[in-house]
Amino acid sequence: MGKKISCTGIKPTGTPHIGNYFGAIKPALELTEDYDARYFIADYHALNSIKDPVEIKNSTYEVAATWLACGLDPAKALIYRQSSVQATFELSTLLMAFTPKGLMNRAHAYKAITADNLENNRDADDGVNMGLFTYPILMAADILQFDSDVVPVGKDQAQHLEMTVDIAQNINYNYKKELIKIPQALIRDSVATIPGLDGRKMSKSYNNYIPMFMESNKLRKLIMKIITNSQTVEEPKDPDTCNIFSLFKLFATKTEIATLRNKYLAGGMGWGSAKKELFEVMDRTLSPLRIRYNEIISDKSYIDKILDEGSLKAQEIASQKMNFLRKEIGLG
Repeated sequence: MGKKISCTGIKPTGTPHIGNYFGAIKPALELTEDYDARYFIADYHALNSIKDPVEIKNSTYEVAATWLACGLDPAKALIYRQSSVQATFELSTLLMAFTPKGLMNRAHAYKAITADNLENNRDADDGVNMGLFTYPILMAADILQFDSDVVPVGKDQAQHLEMTVDIAQNINYNYKKELIKIPQALIRDSVATIPGLDGRKMSKSYNNYIPMFMESNKLRKLIMKIITNSQTVEEPKDPDTCNIFSLFKLFATKTEIATLRNKYLAGGMGWGSAKKELFEVMDRTLSPLRIRYNEIISDKSYIDKILDEGSLKAQEIASQKMNFLRKEIGLG
């Protein structure tokens, strides 16, 4: 038997930060060892909020270059543009016929927007386009077209996968056979929340993030801005409540982690020294990725080639699934 299939979507929203790397990119790439992995750049999903064609195009290149720089091997995993696979959108239309509107009404993202609108005395659907409202259906098509076995998702996306399962089950129940494989969520609870410069979860919305490919001198200056408490150099410090140490553990060896922990507990080390040690281990990891990223992003034709080849393969797989479904439901 072949490997099970894993499917992951990546929304093009600019160059990822280190929170994205440890929370999503690195774990997803590790799956290629055990799964037949398919990664798509979700440019149609991005269109719900980004209407600037230059921004979407550039962000698509940045995301593709990031994943390639971080080790995605196109020979081992499929990477493609969502918008290039037309069968996805045909499947999305089919899925709409089996999706109750009430299910979409319960989507967390939609409910959050409507609640905010009502709280601020606006129409409940102010600013809501149909792309956003039906986002879970298109996401379901992205997944179900491959008969995916597992879908790596964060907890914030778990509900959307539950909706995908509901829609697939509706179809299978109606035709009294398994026309579509039921996927399972792969939620990695072991991936801790990555702290930002202010100690909160690293996020562009908080503007507390550390870009992956920042030049070394700029990275050093940014690390020095990490917020700390007012403890003096002489005082012992608790490494388990320190966001500097939390970031350090992501990049350092076990020996380096143990050494820095002892320095925290012993006292005599200032926050400036701790930040310097964080910068050194962080730059050691990120520098080769930065070099590779800059090489890739400077060659758009190479990225286009990789994405075009991946899109052709994805279209072939998805078209076969649609041909099967058309026959089964009486359209073929």
